[in-house]
Amino acid sequence: MAGTALISVSDKSNLGSFGAGLQRLGWTILSTGGTARALMGAGCAPIEVSDFTAFPEILDGRVKTLHPKVFAGILAVPTPAHEQQLAEMGLPKIDLVVVNLYPFRETVAREGVTLSEAVEQIDIGGPSLMRAAAKNHARVCVVVDPSDYSAVLEEIADGGVSLETRQRLAIKAYRHTAAYDAAISAQLPALIEGGEASHAAAVAESLLQAEEATLRYGENPHQWGVLARTLPARGLAAARQLQGKELSYNNFGDATGAWRLVWDLPGPGVAVIKHANPCGVALDEGMTEAFRKARATDPISAFGGVVAANRPVDKSFAEAVVEQFAEVVIAPAYDEGAAQIFAKKKNLRVLEAGKACLDEMVVRAVDGGFLMQEADAGWGGEERNTATKRAPSKGEGRAMELAWRVVKHVGSNAIVVGTEDRILGIGAGQMSRVDAAKIAVAKAQECDHDLQGSVAASDAFFPFPDGVEALNAAGVRAIIQPGGSIRDQVVIDACDQLDVAMVLTGRRHFRH
Repeated sequence: MAGTALISVSDKSNLGSFGAGLQRLGWTILSTGGTARALMGAGCAPIEVSDFTAFPEILDGRVKTLHPKVFAGILAVPTPAHEQQLAEMGLPKIDLVVVNLYPFRETVAREGVTLSEAVEQIDIGGPSLMRAAAKNHARVCVVVDPSDYSAVLEEIADGGVSLETRQRLAIKAYRHTAAYDAAISAQLPALIEGGEASHAAAVAESLLQAEEATLRYGENPHQWGVLARTLPARGLAAARQLQGKELSYNNFGDATGAWRLVWDLPGPGVAVIKHANPCGVALDEGMTEAFRKARATDPISAFGGVVAANRPVDKSFAEAVVEQFAEVVIAPAYDEGAAQIFAKKKNLRVLEAGKACLDEMVVRAVDGGFLMQEADAGWGGEERNTATKRAPSKGEGRAMELAWRVVKHVGSNAIVVGTEDRILGIGAGQMSRVDAAKIAVAKAQECDHDLQGSVAASDAFFPFPDGVEALNAAGVRAIIQPGGSIRDQVVIDACDQLDVAMVLTGRRHFRH
């Protein structure tokens, strides 16, 4: 059944073929300025909105679709009263509204853009048309995304766009306008002298634009779960799953921890994560050897974990991984040999992903609301002041960097013990720091690791010397920690008595 379509778009992708398709089906097309010219260039014969309304575009195009004849045609519902009013006033109904908005985001992303340039890209008529059509979706179809053109054309050709599709597209339109407004509220303050971009609005914009994918289940099988991919998709959320069972909520949580950790390392390396905490981390130019060292940190805990490598992997890596059960493997790329080995483990989830989004804001639910914070940056830009009489050696310094980068990814209270190329013991999620230190030592000794000459990292200050003493008794010779306790000097004095080097960073790294 033919109808009337209003088309006014900034993004003209696939516009010609869509307009031609509507015209072949007998539809009348109303359009504006540049959109009308593009449709005519594709062989269509649109009616200019200014001819339809008998009112010219004015104020440099700021007013063109904002007219009662247009909005009455969109908002009318099929009741006798509305039908009578339309007939008396000679107002035709509009059945399809195809609109996308001025490129505000693209404009403000340009270097040196001015406030006046940004303001001119704040669309007024477009969001109004979208919202009107979405409100009246029981009769009107609204399309805001060129990727929906072909499906809408198919349904029109089959007799009309279904209510289910109109409802889906109406929701998409409301999210589109909400995200657009969030982008304006996020970016406009930064263009006004003395203002800063709104982080909360930026997060809201991303979430409103997100693509949703249903997960296998949530944290437990009786809970549903959804993955919301921000647009443009990047990082782990944009990973390509090459094989294996569907990913669950917990798989994504652990995989995120592994992926962010492995890209936070100072060089090529591998991380193994179990229940949101690292249980093995190591550096090596060869990914196979890096994995073997990482698994050796705590082989029992590594069973059933997530393995992440920050460099492409080969057949030998795959052979080493499948020696022990793993839930998920993530890497930037896999050679043919690795793919063949992993294919023998049909349930193993194998992901190919781009570099982790270490700059992404962190959003967390609380009862009745959400908490937002910027990503936790470590090592780069931090102070590293030697507080003890003995300064760390170059080798201890390199080991400190690895331990410090890893401890940031461990649940608090956290202690990490290691060397230049591997982590040997991890104490995570303890209520007291001395217990975290004792657990890190005990885990290392349980796995027969020699801690003589090793270093330790603490995510927050030592309130008492007992944690330092427990680490040194096991062989730790250098410690990196934030400092900031009223007993810092007592702890430093204890290190001097033990000939332990201590470095203070001035920045803690709690992860709760």
